[in-house]
Amino acid sequence: MDAAVEPFKARRIYLLLRDRISSGALAVGERLPGEPDLAAAHGVSRVTIRRALDQLAAEKMLERRPGVGTFVRAPASLGTTVLDFSDVFSHLKEMGRSTEVRLLSFGYAVPAAPVATALGLRPGEKAQRAVRLRMIGDAPFSHLTTHVPEQVGQTYSEAELASQPLLALLERSGVVVGRAQQSISATLAGPEVAGLLQLEIGAPLLSLTRLVEDEAGRAVEHLHALYRPDRFTFQIQLQRTGAQGERRWSPLPPQAPADAATTSKNAGPTPPSRDKRNSP
Repeated sequence: MDAAVEPFKARRIYLLLRDRISSGALAVGERLPGEPDLAAAHGVSRVTIRRALDQLAAEKMLERRPGVGTFVRAPASLGTTVLDFSDVFSHLKEMGRSTEVRLLSFGYAVPAAPVATALGLRPGEKAQRAVRLRMIGDAPFSHLTTHVPEQVGQTYSEAELASQPLLALLERSGVVVGRAQQSISATLAGPEVAGLLQLEIGAPLLSLTRLVEDEAGRAVEHLHALYRPDRFTFQIQLQRTGAQGERRWSPLPPQAPADAATTSKNAGPTPPSRDKRNSP
């Protein structure tokens, strides 16, 4: 058998078993068939089955009991953050208070053409670029890359960005945020981001791009964020509006920032007060 094919087969078995565990098709406490039986059922080698089971055990979805068997474990409670689209900026501030951010890089450079165009920069004009990793306790859930026009970025230091919310620093500089445009899609984790988010290369990610503008319509921040879908959820409350025959779904008015929708009931442990925090 081609050794290059084997890891892909192991990945397929891993995803199949993970889905069956997550859906409840394999119940908590249920004993899996032995490796020879699983190998025969899926038409792969025992080595392939062992790789898949080892990964599931590492993720605490299975328990290996030597001499007894392999059993399904109760799913771990992952810290999860929910962002309410009806009041994005209030929830970003709340997220900054309940999660930790690690500043990975900070500097000034000419951004890629799409970012420069979005920010309205002149050819060759630099922007302040920062890369940050957002955590719930010790668990990373998002990778954030922000670009800010140079004249705005120079109003705060690297140390300030490492300890204060970016939105607060923008407002301190005199920026009055007026609106934001954002889009969401899906992508796959490359080697660097996968390592930082503790995922396998090629794992699925939520991808968000946000352009923040001031009241005059000038772009003041470009954000590209990558989120682990198992630790982050986008949410919006909808209601039916409009006259009969023209009914449509419309967003509900924003809720108070302190509403429980900001973070899930399963949110992980709150980092100690000495941790550095800021918002995306």
